Amino acid sequence: MKPEKAHYFATDFLTFICKIPGLAALTRMIYDYKHPKLEKELFGLKFKNPVGLAAGFDKDARWYNQLANLGFGFIEIGTLTPKGQVGNPKPRLFRIPEDEGLINRMGFNNLGAEDAIERLKNRKTNIIIGGNIGKNTATSNDDALTDYIFNFNTLHDYVDYFVVNVSCPNVKDLTKLQDTPFLLNLLGDLKHINTTKDKPKPILLKIAPDLNNSQLDEVIEIVAETRIDGIIATNTTTSRENLKTDPKIIEEIANGGLSGKPVNTPSTEVIKYLSEKSKKAFPIIGVGGIHSPQDAIDKLEAGADLVQVYTGFIYEGPSLMKRINKKIIEHYG
Repeated sequence: MKPEKAHYFATDFLTFICKIPGLAALTRMIYDYKHPKLEKELFGLKFKNPVGLAAGFDKDARWYNQLANLGFGFIEIGTLTPKGQVGNPKPRLFRIPEDEGLINRMGFNNLGAEDAIERLKNRKTNIIIGGNIGKNTATSNDDALTDYIFNFNTLHDYVDYFVVNVSCPNVKDLTKLQDTPFLLNLLGDLKHINTTKDKPKPILLKIAPDLNNSQLDEVIEIVAETRIDGIIATNTTTSRENLKTDPKIIEEIANGGLSGKPVNTPSTEVIKYLSEKSKKAFPIIGVGGIHSPQDAIDKLEAGADLVQVYTGFIYEGPSLMKRINKKIIEHYG
């Protein structure tokens, strides 16, 4: 089955299962793992466990109620844009099983922030929900600030924290928004707007694994200057180094962001650098190539406060979160 079709088949099946009386509770019994020592409070939010679902899986907040039964400590929806958009032409999602990775060039396909609100209003779970926000592809970088502010205001009452996504390689020129002047302006404006709200929400920045140390130093300075609440490290990579997959296959797939095992080490190195260089000045959510409990422990040991899975969830199945949480208890006692 083609990857994108398989995604909708699996989520539709989960939705069907959860509609049958008693099966949602049974699913929680099988996959959810609770322990008081797993609970973590971070930027004013209490997480029941430190293992979340990264953005990109539930772009439009369609399945978060059902996914909450699989043992996640939090779920990040999006990336959402002000207007719905179809994204890039298909095929745009590719498995590279030899490397246990995915290459995607989805292009922020989503139905729009206002559309997602209609489902967020029907929240049947108390799981923490993050809102990952971006700009429309048709919006020029000069006008990008308007898109981010629209998303922030629109979703503010319906999500528990925000993630500013300027690091996805699949939207034309988006990564240029990682430049310091733009980020200082954008994050400064969002922080100001946040103070006018009755209940301010944490704001995090999602960065790429391809930044060099000088750029990571700038990220540390940006966090200090804007006083945002944390960093998500990292997004997908444009690198194709050290892959086992036949180079001809990679060439045929062409451009897109690579996730899964190949990004594990680079993302962990970014986490370690940010944590050590900043002297743990801000929280970090670690994501990238977590396919096993040990991968999650490595991220936490490198300096991450929470972790997120996506590609590992697809390859390893819904038992991954329980296995990670059990390993955390075993490792940290």
